[in-house]
Amino acid sequence: MAAAIKKIIPMLDRILIQRAEALTKTKGGIVLPEKSVGKVLEGTVLAVGPGTRNASTGNHIPIGVKEGDRVLLPEFGGTKVNLEGDQKELFLFRESDILAKLE
Repeated sequence: MAAAIKKIIPMLDRILIQRAEALTKTKGGIVLPEKSVGKVLEGTVLAVGPGTRNASTGNHIPIGVKEGDRVLLPEFGGTKVNLEGDQKELFLFRESDILAKLE
């Protein structure tokens, strides 16, 4: 998967995120149906673009998250990215779409 991620380089203020997987089984071993599992609003940053450009200087404005950070995501939004042979769902979000950085 790491080689495939290196093929995706986000542009400007875009951030590549892998959503955390929803729990499909309770601690007691009960399997939950797909419809009862809510959308996971947490993800891990896999790649970060250089940031938007400052209109007056032309320099990049750095992004507030880095690779490996855990972030809180909106329920809807982001652009789904499919890679050949990869089962994990990856999404591209703008920096302004990310709700919070989790510690």
